[in-house]
Amino acid sequence: MKPGIHPEYRPVVYRDKDADFTFLTRSTATSDQTIEWTDGNTYPVIDVQISSASHPFWTGKQRLLDTAGRVEKFRQKYARRGPQSK
Repeated sequence: MKPGIHPEYRPVVYRDKDADFTFLTRSTATSDQTIEWTDGNTYPVIDVQISSASHPFWTGKQRLLDTAGRVEKFRQKYARRGPQSK
């Protein structure tokens, strides 16, 4: 690799505040915020909205959608037209 053209690859903490989940990994991402990790070192922290601790695929908890409301809207929309003859 050419020196001086690649971003610094260093340890970074990713934090999912909704799930109260953090993990340490290596990344080129940067942040002004820092956090003290369990090993006593301070690392940059990046807040994410979703992680494996909160994603439905990994947790097995699906969100329930209001499908009955959608079906009712469909029926009301096409009930106004009435039966059509060809």
